[in-house]
Amino acid sequence: MEVAGIIITVALGIVFNIVGIIGCIVPVLPGPLLSFISLILISIPAAFDLFSPLWLVVLGVISIASLIVDNILPVLSSKRAGASKAGIIGSIIGLVAGMIFFPPFGAIIGAFVGALGGELIFNRESEHPLKAALGVFTGTVLGIFMKLVISGVILIYFIIGCVRLIGG
Repeated sequence: MEVAGIIITVALGIVFNIVGIIGCIVPVLPGPLLSFISLILISIPAAFDLFSPLWLVVLGVISIASLIVDNILPVLSSKRAGASKAGIIGSIIGLVAGMIFFPPFGAIIGAFVGALGGELIFNRESEHPLKAALGVFTGTVLGIFMKLVISGVILIYFIIGCVRLIGG
């Protein structure tokens, strides 16, 4: 591939990594999967010789699995803490609202406030709304952290791949 093609591929990979890391916090975007696409992009000009195919498959599976686990963690932690569906829905609404109105940490605070609000408003018979809100919050934060770690590892491999691609 010619130099212009490599530059375009690397630039697209950078965009996918940036959007992927944003997607670790934004619930609509599949962060690790978008980051993983950057590895595929930079592997194309090198005829997939930058990384072993097995390693790419492993990272792809981890990226997809993280999206599944990210959807399960808040539910499991909230159920364990006794949260209702209102707390979970409130957490999602709070996460999105916090992200829009108070970036970058508003998503985390919004998830907690939304879960607590959902419990207090729609689940009045709950004996421990704060405990339920903390359960939802814990699952949400663990999911975000897990996705950030995976996307961070992919970013490191992307940088290594770019160095190999440009240097060799």
